[in-house]
Amino acid sequence: MMKKIIWVLAVSLATACHQAKKEDTTTSIATVGVDSLHFSTQLDSQRVALYEIVNDNMKVQLTNFGARIVSLVVKDKQDSFVDVVLGYDTAEEFIQNSRNFYGAIVGRYGNRIGKASFVLNNTTYNLEKNDNNNTLHGGFNGVYNKVWKVDQASSTSITFSYYSPDGEAGYPGNVLMKVTYSLNDKGGLEITYDAETDKETVLNLTNHAYFNLNGAGDSTILDHHLWIDADKITEVDAELIPTGKGIDVTNTPFDFRVSKEIGKDIGQDHPQIAFGKGYDHNFELNKKENFAEVAKLYAPRTGIEMTILTTEPGLQFYSGNFMSENDPKGKKGQTYPYRSALCLETQHFPDAPNHPNFASTVLKPGEKYASKTEYRFAVK
Repeated sequence: MMKKIIWVLAVSLATACHQAKKEDTTTSIATVGVDSLHFSTQLDSQRVALYEIVNDNMKVQLTNFGARIVSLVVKDKQDSFVDVVLGYDTAEEFIQNSRNFYGAIVGRYGNRIGKASFVLNNTTYNLEKNDNNNTLHGGFNGVYNKVWKVDQASSTSITFSYYSPDGEAGYPGNVLMKVTYSLNDKGGLEITYDAETDKETVLNLTNHAYFNLNGAGDSTILDHHLWIDADKITEVDAELIPTGKGIDVTNTPFDFRVSKEIGKDIGQDHPQIAFGKGYDHNFELNKKENFAEVAKLYAPRTGIEMTILTTEPGLQFYSGNFMSENDPKGKKGQTYPYRSALCLETQHFPDAPNHPNFASTVLKPGEKYASKTEYRFAVK
């Protein structure tokens, strides 16, 4: 009964708010996004539903399946509302296609762990191999594939929680994790992560939203401009597993220290570009403060700019290299073709449990895992 009350509260508050704020523009915040009437199902005897948080300039729709973002609606330079993240119209479609990770919280370990194993306290933990011989985003039983609880909800914030039992997907420890999505008055969507464990483990949570600032369903992100405050990327091998070394971005396609079009250098002859079939790399951020501005994405056609702030030391930039027009169609029957969206995932470094020189991802009993990222939107 409590879950039902919370869900009704979240949807009713959001609906009342965005109906009151409806404006006379080409599109309105009320009409962009996913229809909640068609977004409900059962999975493992638990209800999967749609939730909304909204303010004057932004509406975010989320689901408790994978604690994921379903749509993210912001204003463009024409004062129209645009949904800038990829996804599906129904819960069933998200469940059927969970392994493309649209909008999901991924983990227990976001990104890759080489050979699907790591050693902790002289014990080897073998994980699920779902990426050749490696594990990606937590394996087949990652948290992206689970129904989360709704702990609390208001018109501008919602908290999801998930209890991951000891041994799930091969990871040690009973881990209680919480993710809170909140809208602020600076045009930002804040995502905060909290977790505790009863046994030493590794943890690296992130959000896997696919963005196109021209609107979900637009054909390319190569015309977007990107700035990343990073002097190095993490070198990877042919399976995209870190070697343990960093590469200076100077005079390489990976130099985004001055904003440039994503398509400008993506076709260069560089071994790291060849391995990733484009950009699919961890950028080692030049952070001097705990919570800092680390990247900006800009779409000249819509004038939408997205600034990323985070407490994390790394940022995975993925340029949609494995997307295909043959993939299942998305919202409103739209095709999501090759490089029609990108991901900018804040994180600790991939495969850190196997590289002592990387920042540690170990979480011990009595400690609290805490991370924060903000995606802040404006119009230029």
